[in-house]
Amino acid sequence: MLQRIRNSPPRYWLVVVVILFFIGLPTVIGSFQASEWAQVLILAIAIMGLNILVGYSGQISLGHGAFMAIGAYASAILVHKYKMDYLVTIPIAGLLTGMIGFLFGVPALRLSALYLALATFALAVVTPSLIKRPAELTGGVQGIILPPIDPPPLASDAFTAVTGTAMTSDQWIYYVTLAFALVLFWLAWNLVRHRAGRAMRAIRDGEVAAAASGVNIAGYKTLAFGISALYAGIAGSLFGLAVGFVSPDTFPVALSIQLLVGTVVGGLASIPGPLIGAIFAYFLPIESNQWVPTQTWIPSQIASTVEKAGPAVTYGVVLILIMIFAPNGVVGLITAGYARLRRRLRGAADRDSGQMPPDPQTG
Repeated sequence: MLQRIRNSPPRYWLVVVVILFFIGLPTVIGSFQASEWAQVLILAIAIMGLNILVGYSGQISLGHGAFMAIGAYASAILVHKYKMDYLVTIPIAGLLTGMIGFLFGVPALRLSALYLALATFALAVVTPSLIKRPAELTGGVQGIILPPIDPPPLASDAFTAVTGTAMTSDQWIYYVTLAFALVLFWLAWNLVRHRAGRAMRAIRDGEVAAAASGVNIAGYKTLAFGISALYAGIAGSLFGLAVGFVSPDTFPVALSIQLLVGTVVGGLASIPGPLIGAIFAYFLPIESNQWVPTQTWIPSQIASTVEKAGPAVTYGVVLILIMIFAPNGVVGLITAGYARLRRRLRGAADRDSGQMPPDPQTG
């Protein structure tokens, strides 16, 4: 057993370090920062689901914010109207959204990539308006206010024993979100390593070749839609519970674009990519920018316009730079840099030992 642990690949040790970092993070930061990182993990869950759809099965979606809205409202209605335990509502919201996504994936089989993107974009546009209609159930324009969630005594006592302070509601939500994120990332890792993941990648690379190899194109495409919607539904449910409020304006069209940007920036068809993409998507859009000085030779109207446009410009410039220098996402850039470093270290070791590098032809 110890020998297997010693021989584990370095990436496994990196995963352990990242998990320990996120477990210990609320003990060194405040309640507000814990709430922010909980929303980062929520975005990571939704991006992981979108990554399964876009990165592994090759289907483009611009409407995953709508699936998050369905999951959030399903959980909020069950908690607010039917007084169900919030932990029970999270998987229910995920399963309900997954079934809706699966059913939506059936007619989507007849659409090409461009028209599928337009159809999902239309879903994101229409969903906030549809949510307002049954006002007695969804609260209409006003939305639904959820009660604060108190941590259980056992978890609160354990947290107090470690930090010396009482656990807040935001910190408890963070740990609930982290638990769901770990389980869902583990499930995604197992999915892409086995037959379903190989079939999705085959469909992404070429549907004709995949069908000739015996892959059920329709089945795996709808399965990818259902799984991605399930992830988005769980993320939406967690988001509603974390914020304590859901309304149609909470899930605008920009959220779907934000999820797609996070998927591409983190790295398509990668497991750690959604986490990196979620950090980028959450923390980069700054609400205010102070890089334009107040007293300047620029006219005040121009200065005000530039100052207001600063966050959008920064976001766009950073995104363009990432796409130029990291076309495979941040994970692809790190992987390529690590492979190049290993080759250089191996070449230096061969020169120090006096051995000639192997002939590529004989190799």
